[in-house]
Amino acid sequence: MAENPAGGRRRPTAMDELFVHQIPDLLPNVTLRHPHWRESYFFDIHEPDARGDVIFFTMAHYPAHERMDSLQMGKVDGNPVMGVLARDYGDDPHTTDVGGARVEVVRPFEELHLFADPDKAAIGLDLTFRARTQAYGLRRGTMRAGDDVVWDQSHIFQSGTYHGTYSVGAKTRQVDGWVGQRDHSWGIRDHARCPLWMWFQLQFEDGFLGVWHWELANGARVFTDGCFAGADGSDPVPVVDFEHHMAWIGPDGSAAVYGEHGEKVTGLTGSCTFTLAGGRRITVEAEGTFDRPYEPFRRGGLSQMRVRADDGRTGTAIYEVTGARHHRYFPDTVVDGVLPS
Repeated sequence: MAENPAGGRRRPTAMDELFVHQIPDLLPNVTLRHPHWRESYFFDIHEPDARGDVIFFTMAHYPAHERMDSLQMGKVDGNPVMGVLARDYGDDPHTTDVGGARVEVVRPFEELHLFADPDKAAIGLDLTFRARTQAYGLRRGTMRAGDDVVWDQSHIFQSGTYHGTYSVGAKTRQVDGWVGQRDHSWGIRDHARCPLWMWFQLQFEDGFLGVWHWELANGARVFTDGCFAGADGSDPVPVVDFEHHMAWIGPDGSAAVYGEHGEKVTGLTGSCTFTLAGGRRITVEAEGTFDRPYEPFRRGGLSQMRVRADDGRTGTAIYEVTGARHHRYFPDTVVDGVLPS
């Protein structure tokens, strides 16, 4: 395959026939050829009470590396599970299929099909995601460390229901109307140099409440965006402010210090307050289990949460608390490289 001097592909693909170009170059070339430029899908799937099995399924591509991969990770029957499947672009940089795992967009923002071959993937999947809210597009967010771009990304949230099956080993389990989240993001994301980010996705009967929030190590805010999206199909209401007071907990239920690698952390608890456009404030108390640590690759990870809003609504959630160093959540970590400040 012929390549240009910068390493990008020059052979047109089938997608180049369409009116989809955003820069004066062939797909999948992007504005900045950066090693951390990626576009990805992310799905969370958990039991209705957020106390049992939890699955996270991804599909991502990396233009600078001309590669695509899929992660299957979570906790099943109380045991951590993690797997990855990948392929080189070859002559097809667009089809979201890595040979053993795929995502099919059946109807944009309405229905997606997720499949992972149980003979090849750590977690087998045959699931349909159907939207229960409108999708919400967050504004573009950017973070730098000196002249280096650490984060420059756009993001879409959406809540839906899952139907189908998942399997680990020889055991297949049913999924019937589980409520969960999906997102679609694209841009530069240098995980190891973002001091703190939070991805909180709360599922209530009447809709979802979601936020994407970044801070510097000292707690100074860099970015906040999110929404409440109603299950009645109404237009999402933006989140305009966010406060968080979360804490790690250990096996005995008492407060825990994350330390360098989170060895003593088993759960997460605390409160957060969302302010919506128009002034409505929603304070949520939450507690849950730290079910998908990112160690040893990154600090923090994903927790299943049970949540109660101050208006009496109850629900479940996935809280992602992760980053390189933060005065509250990761005060003792050792970080390579320069962090934003």
